[in-house]
Amino acid sequence: MKLLVTIPVYNEEKALPVSIPTLHTFLGEHLHEYDWAIEVADNASVDRTPEVARALAGEFERVRYLRLEQKGRGRALKKSWTESDADIVSYMDVDLSTNLESFPPMVHALAHEGYDIGTGSRLMKGANTERSIKREIISRSYNLMVKAMFFTRFSDAQCGFKAVTREVVDVLIPHVEDNVWFFDSELLIIGEKSGYRIFDVPVKWIEDLDTRVKIVSTAIEDIKGLLRVRKNFWAGKYKALKK
Repeated sequence: MKLLVTIPVYNEEKALPVSIPTLHTFLGEHLHEYDWAIEVADNASVDRTPEVARALAGEFERVRYLRLEQKGRGRALKKSWTESDADIVSYMDVDLSTNLESFPPMVHALAHEGYDIGTGSRLMKGANTERSIKREIISRSYNLMVKAMFFTRFSDAQCGFKAVTREVVDVLIPHVEDNVWFFDSELLIIGEKSGYRIFDVPVKWIEDLDTRVKIVSTAIEDIKGLLRVRKNFWAGKYKALKK
């Protein structure tokens, strides 16, 4: 079974030489039953990220590099996942802020337990997070808003730690409109409401103080995204996606 781990990056020349070898070693030790690969999806970086990523791809046989000339995490994931032939595709943040020990159970759930989407949760029982009060309040408020608008069961829409099956890539991803940070929420909402099974796994997560996410502006765009998806449901846009 083929497994792809995508690492979307923008100006991460310093993080890559640390995280990619760490991830490569972990996958080799804990997911050796899969034919796995790591793909660095570069979102139009303007520093030495391309040079560093290509060097890593040359050093490690299972690491490859993908370049996009437009920014946007969602855009990078769409391209990486749809161009892959892997049975399971996934992504995590380059800083590895989510502890890797939660990754094998998530992949196993998709490969062997009939789940379609796996997502890390910083909010469910068993999770352990270290982040600022401001980010904690915004995150919990946003997730309460998601539940109020869509009556969803998954607990954390925004954790940068996810995996999906090939069926999800082929059927759902073409209908996810957002190309930036709302991509995760849109995928989970459309997926759950269309009958796809979601595996929630509690994670250990430490906030990256060098994050590229602008919290307030991202939250505003997320709210706009929620309203758009709610409108699409009212218009029956996702009826054909029912599993």
